[in-house]
Amino acid sequence: MDSLHIGALVAHHARYRPGARALWASGAWHDWAGLNARTARLALALERAGVGHGARVVTVLTNCVELVDVYWACARLGAVAVPLSPLLTASGLRTLLADAAPRVVFYNAASQAAVQEACAGSAAVLVGVEDDYAAFVAGCADQQVPAALAPDDVFNIMYTSGTTGLPKGIVLTHRIRAHYCTLLANAWRMDAQSVALHTGALVFNGAFVTLLPALMCGAAFILHSAFDPAAFIDTVEREGVTHTMLVPSQIAAILEQPGFDPTRLASLRVLVSLGAPLPLAHKEKLQQVLPDRLHELYGLTEGFVTILDKVDAVRKRGSVGLPPPFFELRIVDEAGQPVAAGTVGEIAGRGPFLMAGYYGKPELTAQTLRDGWLMTGDLGYVDQDGFLYLVDRKKDMIDSGGVKVYPRDIEEVIAHHPAVLEAVVFGIPDEKWGETPMAAVQLKPGASADAEELRAWVNARVGARYQRLARLAIHAQLPRSAAGKILKRELREAFWAGHGRAI
Repeated sequence: MDSLHIGALVAHHARYRPGARALWASGAWHDWAGLNARTARLALALERAGVGHGARVVTVLTNCVELVDVYWACARLGAVAVPLSPLLTASGLRTLLADAAPRVVFYNAASQAAVQEACAGSAAVLVGVEDDYAAFVAGCADQQVPAALAPDDVFNIMYTSGTTGLPKGIVLTHRIRAHYCTLLANAWRMDAQSVALHTGALVFNGAFVTLLPALMCGAAFILHSAFDPAAFIDTVEREGVTHTMLVPSQIAAILEQPGFDPTRLASLRVLVSLGAPLPLAHKEKLQQVLPDRLHELYGLTEGFVTILDKVDAVRKRGSVGLPPPFFELRIVDEAGQPVAAGTVGEIAGRGPFLMAGYYGKPELTAQTLRDGWLMTGDLGYVDQDGFLYLVDRKKDMIDSGGVKVYPRDIEEVIAHHPAVLEAVVFGIPDEKWGETPMAAVQLKPGASADAEELRAWVNARVGARYQRLARLAIHAQLPRSAAGKILKRELREAFWAGHGRAI
């Protein structure tokens, strides 16, 4: 048995700190002894249901204690946890379930109809956590010895649809997740006295950047059922939260919360922004009201990250930081050759988070992992100090009359308008230029703006004529994934369907 796996971590803390707070979820605190008992019972129940080493266990759950149970029960059993978004439709679920071929599927009331439709004719055991969970674990002892696991045994498969909508299951081993534990605990300065709060979807890989180091350190982890800015502030103040991870839209919502008082967040030591670039306007405000807390993480579930540490957040405010220890970064041209500092190219990286591959897709894996380097599909450059600056997604770049237009440059301008909460820019077809920029905007609560006037305001401030917006649409809510990312593809489709108030 090799110790480089995460299967015995809950049992470890239950042995040495049984009464310490481990997890708050579904309305109650669980100590390490209690969490260990829950996961042991579930591991035995899964075995009873025919789940063996390497078998897939799917969850289609909103945030709840049972979702955490499944993660750690699979970890100690050697089964593979496959979290899927509860926002998926039956057709989307059917495609992913056919790819994963799970032995057991957990669902709750929100996803019940979609799961049952998607699983029609399947041999998978279906378990509804509100109705069936107690019966599923009934009769199972609360003691179970974690299985003998190897570091390269698979812990979980994280699905991402990509730009084509075809499922890509990213295979992540115990070794990879153990490195998440150690390297990120070090980056966030986390320890057993830390209190971490997570308010986004726990099925999003970004959740693991605080969940896993908290698990390793034996820190307390608070899981909200869903993001609510008022509840976030209340919990930080009441529980003395020290660490949190937020996506940019959540940061914007907290800063715009009526009566926002930064003194209520005084206990925070580390606030990690990830999932999308944090606009400079929000970054500057955050530094004013909560100085020396912000860390920014750029990364891909496939296994490469850079981190902008809080000590560099002001002097390198436009950067997304440096590769952590044991990681390497380079910028390459179209031929895959490294380019000089200051030159824009594709970001490539490698390190201990690198995925084992895409599940069942060796050809796609070979396209993405080249000679041990992950080709990210993102464009960026490094400065003379080696700090990485994002330019844009390669696929999102707009080709306007042969000129490269980077949407992020325009988005940064829009974000400075006092009425704008968030904005994204994407290309739409244009008879003269081939493509031209369009913006989709969500306003701050209570704010009002005229789309034509807002478009004129932006066009007066962009740095070049080719960056001027041809159209702008104001949306009550921008479409988002379970991870909180704005779905540009849906916005493009909405434009052609005539949605929004386009000019």
